[in-house]
Order: sequence, then C-alpha cells, then structure tokens
Amino acid sequence: MNEVDHYINGFPENIRLLLKQMRTVITETAPDAVENIAYGMPAYQLNKKPLVYFAGYPKHIGFYATPSGHAEFAKELSVYKQGKGSVQFPVDQPLPVDLIKRIVAFRAEENKAKQ
Repeated sequence: MNEVDHYINGFPENIRLLLKQMRTVITETAPDAVENIAYGMPAYQLNKKPLVYFAGYPKHIGFYATPSGHAEFAKELSVYKQGKGSVQFPVDQPLPVDLIKRIVAFRAEENKAKQ
C-alpha cells in the first residue's frame, strides 16, 4: 500500500469512495503525472511542477488546482464554496467529474507549456 492508498483508507467509506473517484479522474486525465503526498494530502506533479492536489474532510472534498486552474474555470466553480486556490465539493453530492477532468487537462497543458 502506498502513501496515497494509506491516506484514502483513513476515511469513512462514503468519503473514501469520492477520494478514489477523484484519484481515478486525475490519473486517467494526466497519466504521466507523478503521485505523492505533499502538504499532508495526495499531490500530483507533471514535468516536476505541481499539477493538482486533493484532500478529504468530513463534509467536503477539497480540490486544489493552483490559482490558474481555479481562475480559468471560475464561472463553473462559482456554485461551490471556495478559498484561495481551493474549491470544496460537498460529500453529499456527486463529484463534478467532467469539470475536474477539464481542470486537470488545463493544468497539464500549462505544465507542458512551461517545460
């Protein structure tokens, strides 16, 4: 079991399922991303640069796509509670998979352009 598996398995089943779904969306959208733990949460890097992070909480799944990922999709993310560089997806609602895929793809293209 790697660090991210260990992180995810520390949550109740309902949250664990959402975290696994988030992980799958990220790894399928950016298959070359390197997975690790940073800042105490699952983190992904592409071309040695941060891509996205996510974290589980009792009432939401936190998603961190750096300020540029959130700025690019500000209108669509406006329906969710946000902080600086973060968005909160409530655990009592399905994850917005299509939106997450588009954000990860956007960030991946940004990282590739910076290479």
